[in-house]
Amino acid sequence: MVTSRVWFTSEQKAELWERWKQGQSISSISRALERRNKTGVQRIVSLHGGIAPSARRRAASALELGEREEISRGIAAGLAIRAIARSLGRSPSTISREISRNGGVQTYRATRADKQAWQRSLRPKQCRLACSERLRWRVAQKLALQWSPEQIAGWLRREYPGDPSMRISHEAIYRSLFIQSRGVLKKELTAHLRTKRQMRLAKGAQSRTGQ
Repeated sequence: MVTSRVWFTSEQKAELWERWKQGQSISSISRALERRNKTGVQRIVSLHGGIAPSARRRAASALELGEREEISRGIAAGLAIRAIARSLGRSPSTISREISRNGGVQTYRATRADKQAWQRSLRPKQCRLACSERLRWRVAQKLALQWSPEQIAGWLRREYPGDPSMRISHEAIYRSLFIQSRGVLKKELTAHLRTKRQMRLAKGAQSRTGQ
C-alpha cells in the first residue's frame, strides 16, 4: 500500500522549527501539529540536519518590481539604458544586465523578470567550504583532530586575521556536516564530533526523538 506524503504549510513549518529550537522532542512537536505519527516531522528535521533553514529574502541591492516596471516603460519610450539608469539611480551596467538576462529590449517584461529573479534567489547557493579547497582542507583537518566547529571558527579568526577567505562560522560548518545535500565535507567526519550526533540540537537540548 502506497502512502501519500504528508505536507506541511509554511506556517506549520515555522511552528515546527520554533518548537525544535525551544528543545521540544519530535514526538511533542508532532502532537502539537496534530500529526498522528512523527514520521513527517522527523523527515523535515533530518533533511535539514536539525538546523532551521534560513528564510529567503531578496538582497538589499536587488531591483524591485517598481524599478523593473520603470525599465519596461523606459524601453517602450525608446530611452537609452543610461537614461533609464539615471532615472532610477542605478548604474547603467545593472540595467544592461537586467535587460539582457530577461530576453533583451524586444521581450523584456517587468512582472516576468521579477518572478524569474525571485526564483533564481531561491536556488541553493554554494557554501563557503564548497568554494575554497584551502578552507575545506583546514576545517576537515581540525575535525579529524576532534575539534568542535566552535573551536575551528575561533582558530581560523586568530590564525588568519587578515584573510576573510579563511573565515567561516561554526553554524556553516555544522550545516556542511549535517545537511547531506551539500556534499562538501565527507559524511564520516561527523564521527569526529565529540557528541557523535548526526543532527544538530539546540543549546541545552538532549536527544529529542522521544517524548
